Amino acid sequence: MNSVNKEETLSDTSSSDQYLSANNLRICYSEYGEKNNPAILLIMGLATQMIAWSDEFCQSLADGGYRVIRFDNRDIGLSEKITNRKPASLPKLMLRRWLGLKLNIPYTLHDMADDAIGILDALKIEKAHFVGASMGGMIAQLITAKYPCRSLSLTSIMSSSGNPKLPRASSEVTKVIMKRPKTQSENDIVNHGIKVWRIIESPDYPTSDELLKTKILESFRRSHYPQGLINQLVAIIENGDRREFLRQITAPTLVIHGKADALVPIECGIDTAKYIENSDLKLIEGMGHDLPKELVPRLVDMIIQHIEMVN
Repeated sequence: MNSVNKEETLSDTSSSDQYLSANNLRICYSEYGEKNNPAILLIMGLATQMIAWSDEFCQSLADGGYRVIRFDNRDIGLSEKITNRKPASLPKLMLRRWLGLKLNIPYTLHDMADDAIGILDALKIEKAHFVGASMGGMIAQLITAKYPCRSLSLTSIMSSSGNPKLPRASSEVTKVIMKRPKTQSENDIVNHGIKVWRIIESPDYPTSDELLKTKILESFRRSHYPQGLINQLVAIIENGDRREFLRQITAPTLVIHGKADALVPIECGIDTAKYIENSDLKLIEGMGHDLPKELVPRLVDMIIQHIEMVN
């Protein structure tokens, strides 16, 4: 049975944090807007907590007349941690994948897509607009492909089709991302987080040193569970090419990608739109692999305009 790791670092839950059971897991979530409004489910990326969807972002969507739900994916934040299964080392997993062998991993992106549907079930929401960022975009793609009757629309932000021919992050970016902190102390975790953020953030909209440190500290003190990053990363590796699923998507789709994304190159967003019929592609100058506060009004406008066309 899955259980919460007692060694993770947790803070007191804020008043906005709530819990529900989805797909047999305890999931932490929060809501904005009126419950009778059309629902938007926000799905965040690899090892990133729901608070990366800023209050401003969520409230702006809610002010547009929507019920906005953000949540911590399994293995991250205050949601349940998967402790009963650990994957093999990354080199062994990559070798097995190269040989075409089945990967023995804790869970898949399909499981995480089912978590999202479980959230809708728990909240008694029949259909929703799905908005996903990075890995969250991958999960949202799978949801809209597999559950068309639950999907009002899809917005895929800074994500990818999984096409193996697409360019990847540079060796410089990969080196910084994959390097581990010296220790698991708060100071080393924060310093490592700053280095990672600086190499992938939007070059035209850099975060101030003070705000960046505050955001990383907030995430660390809320929850720190390094194994969750590994488990989610291998789920992405296992999922691989999603073009077959993208071709099945019938929900109206908006693809948003930054032209300066150093982690998931712009070609990944273009390829995603290519395989989703009648999708709308929006490329943003100077945007990297983040959601800078300066771009929040523009991103919110794009999403609401897309959703209103559906409505």
